[in-house]
Amino acid sequence: MPLPLWGDQPYPRFSLAPMLDVTDRHFRYFLRLLSNKTLMYTEMITTGALLHGKDPHRFLDFSTEEHPIALQLGGSNPEDLARCAALATKWGYNEINLNVGCPSDRVQNNLIGACLMARPNLVSDCIQAMQSATPLPVTIKCRIGVDDQDEDTDLENFIQHQKSAGCEIFILHARKAWLKGLSPKQNREVPPLNYARVERLKAQHPDLVIAINGGINTLEECKTHLEKVDSVMLGRAIWNNPWLVAQVDQQFYGAKDNGLTQHQAIRNYLPYVEERLSQGDRLNPMIRPLLGVFQGVVGARLFRRTLSEGAHLAGAGVELIEHALAQVPENN
Repeated sequence: MPLPLWGDQPYPRFSLAPMLDVTDRHFRYFLRLLSNKTLMYTEMITTGALLHGKDPHRFLDFSTEEHPIALQLGGSNPEDLARCAALATKWGYNEINLNVGCPSDRVQNNLIGACLMARPNLVSDCIQAMQSATPLPVTIKCRIGVDDQDEDTDLENFIQHQKSAGCEIFILHARKAWLKGLSPKQNREVPPLNYARVERLKAQHPDLVIAINGGINTLEECKTHLEKVDSVMLGRAIWNNPWLVAQVDQQFYGAKDNGLTQHQAIRNYLPYVEERLSQGDRLNPMIRPLLGVFQGVVGARLFRRTLSEGAHLAGAGVELIEHALAQVPENN
């Protein structure tokens, strides 16, 4: 059975997970210099921030180079989500994703995130409303369950509801979320991973696009998962080691090795930094994507320290990044 198309092409085999305070436009832009194919996700943006905030540009703007890019929304009001879907379409995103996986108390109190897995009817209403407002793919990122839900019966019920509503693409973090007693960080680590459940879901629904997320750290692990599912999403592994993304196009899309080095990639980033500084952005957020680039390389610690100690100083600019680069030998 042919898979649904993502726009006019197959769904990307590799994506960057949405991460609060991480996957901002600077991080996405730098990763795009490493990979043409990786699907980039924004941080979760709530419907309230977009509809009632003073400046939607702050949340929605991105550089054209970031395509393909998905906007992740947090919310549970169908009308509000439809309005935000229309905004995302106007802004030029490639996908709109509904967050049904975040376990934090703050979002639960606003009926956002993983708590929605216990309300499949409401989620399907949201999906239908969003689809009515946009021609873009509307997708779901969720867990395999919450609290005492049955990972087989309840997950299947949830998927069937959304499938009936027209959703064809699901990204599953292969753990349950515990809504009480665990912090968001613990919810990324404590509930056991169950990759086999996600693989069974794909086998049971070959017509759906199923992507897997959670606890995956290497491209070799990604290849293993891609034997059973359609796509793999990585988050913390990329934050800790952004350079991992430099091999995605070659490993998963058959691209030729471009010979890019860490030094060259960072130098390619400098014009962007200069442009954003001229627009009034601060340097400090723009150095964060670079901190893990030289993981395991001689001079990496001095590189990070140079950036961290200097980025907040008045007048700091690309010269600081160039100075930090000089701390790492280029013949590594």
